Amino acid sequence: MKNTNLRSVFIVLFAALICAGCFIAVPVGPGGIPIVLQNMFVVLSSLILGGFGGFWAACIFVAAGALGLPVYSGGTGGIAHIFGPTGGFLTGYIVAALAAGLLARIPSTAEKPFGFSTIIRLSLAALAGYVILYIPGVLWFMHLTGKGLMPTMAACVIPFIPGDIIKLAVTVPVAAKLRPSAARYLTGGK
Repeated sequence: MKNTNLRSVFIVLFAALICAGCFIAVPVGPGGIPIVLQNMFVVLSSLILGGFGGFWAACIFVAAGALGLPVYSGGTGGIAHIFGPTGGFLTGYIVAALAAGLLARIPSTAEKPFGFSTIIRLSLAALAGYVILYIPGVLWFMHLTGKGLMPTMAACVIPFIPGDIIKLAVTVPVAAKLRPSAARYLTGGK
């Protein structure tokens, strides 16, 4: 019971961290899709919580914004965002969180934080998360705007790759360092 309650607290805290990422947003490109820290926090939550933890944190974030709380990029909210040009990216956060969390696995206190296998697994999980979140975003943007793949990639993906590489370089070591500590609370030290 104790671990279930602590896990819920961690999930809600990471959902709040994802929400807080909305206050740092820089609009880029003709699509007006901003560079935000939210995608980094989604992937980070999945790497630290593993399994479904990041998935639930992302679901809480998307639901809070859909209900009108100002947690989407630029401090906006409302159900209209889910059906707008960035709506696919909001869906992508949930899918990416699930994929990255399952690849990263539930943390363990036995993990060597900067062991080769841990860093490789977390790097691949983070990379998968960052790539997967674009897929629904690109498809939805193409659907709404009627643009082809290349113009959509130019507007919605290519300008964000350098920032995502930097985010990945930050996400992996932070997650590697925090996973054993999180494991003590999430799994009871297993």
